[in-house]
Amino acid sequence: MGIDLVDSHCHLAGPEFVEDLGSVIARARTAGLAHALVIVAADDEPEIEQAGKVAAEWDAVRFSIGVHPHAAGKFAADPGGAARTVDAVIEAQPLTRGLGEIGLDYHYDFAPRDVQQHVFREQIRLAGRRRLPIVIHTREADDDTFRILGEESAEKIGGVFHCFTGDRDMARRALDIGFHISLAGIVTFPRALELREVAKMVPIDRLLIETDSPFLAPVPHRGARNEPAHVVRVAETIADLRGSDARSIGAAALRNFRCLFNP
Repeated sequence: MGIDLVDSHCHLAGPEFVEDLGSVIARARTAGLAHALVIVAADDEPEIEQAGKVAAEWDAVRFSIGVHPHAAGKFAADPGGAARTVDAVIEAQPLTRGLGEIGLDYHYDFAPRDVQQHVFREQIRLAGRRRLPIVIHTREADDDTFRILGEESAEKIGGVFHCFTGDRDMARRALDIGFHISLAGIVTFPRALELREVAKMVPIDRLLIETDSPFLAPVPHRGARNEPAHVVRVAETIADLRGSDARSIGAAALRNFRCLFNP
């Protein structure tokens, strides 16, 4: 593409990339990626180990560490244990630049909702102590997510709503508390009409782009494993929607990423 890009959220430390990590990284470099934020589950030992291999092969990566709401049930008896687990992994990984992904997921309810909320709170508090921006996952839990962010003064911490799929009203709520909005491959789906409107209205200095690899491959790669190189399609689609060009969108997203995560 001939420009610098960022994938602000990918799961390169997951099992999906163990066999061909080198090839995936090579394609990302060829696509022009200057940085990638790799999400690591603090409760997943194989993922933590794989993160070290990713860092050894690609000096552009940085990490965000957290306990996903799906895993919150592991800490039902001691929600603070989630934050302590995250803290220990952060301490051992000097390339950590974010805390997450954390939040609430009421779609699957893999953990009781009250437990998810407690674990979420404890990690926000840790982010404040660590002075790390937070990476938010929220699904069918918007009101509780914003309530907890407000009660925990998360506007003082900052962060990003990753893989944003909400409407314009939700986007305004996120922007009003100083958060960034990250758009993934869903914005390339022709039926994602409301999300495309969001892509048009997010201020250029609050916009991030991501793949959420290996999930949610953009058009024309739908149905295949997603990977960081495909963030090009996200930039191109947003540019088309905004009457801009991919170079400008990529440059803005990279600038915003550097400002938020200090890579």
